Amino acid sequence: MGCSSSFPDRNAGRLASLNSESSTAPESKNLRVKLVLLGDSGVGKSCIVIRFVRGQFDPTSQVTVGASFLSQTLVLQDSTTVKFEIWDTAGQERYASLAPLYYRGAAVAVVVYDITSPDTFKKAQYWVKELQKHATPGIIMALVGNKVDLHENRAVSSQDALEYADKNGMFFIETSAKTADNINELFEEITKRLPRTSS
Repeated sequence: MGCSSSFPDRNAGRLASLNSESSTAPESKNLRVKLVLLGDSGVGKSCIVIRFVRGQFDPTSQVTVGASFLSQTLVLQDSTTVKFEIWDTAGQERYASLAPLYYRGAAVAVVVYDITSPDTFKKAQYWVKELQKHATPGIIMALVGNKVDLHENRAVSSQDALEYADKNGMFFIETSAKTADNINELFEEITKRLPRTSS
């Protein structure tokens, strides 16, 4: 299960324009945001991060062991600079006990499932409960249904996921790391929900 740049990132131009805006204005604010991705193995967490950070999709990428770390900076229209410090956790059961090390102190949690797999949706619900019990109060949570490019094999309805997200104070979005659908929109939506305080 992996994440080639054979699929161009349709959102790259918009992301570049976000990045190219001046961040030297005196009223600019700098935010450092710890973000953690949680979800079952093979749902595409690493592919989402690599598509966002590098604009690539690599179908041969390896399963994450423990966790991996990447960062990406966005400059918003109001000159706020947001540096995402992204912790991509392993989905295998044997690493589940390590997850609290990564989501402790996180401002944002992105919980990912595969729209073709009901089991991964159940696992996403497990992670939501864990976050509700143990994460930082006020954490921003996103529920992400990945692999919409496989819509003909859909097994989790958008409506069910949306209702679950609404009940749990999350926002919901469906993505495809393969085609880049809604990847940048996911992170842009997160930036809209961040408290605007200077670092």
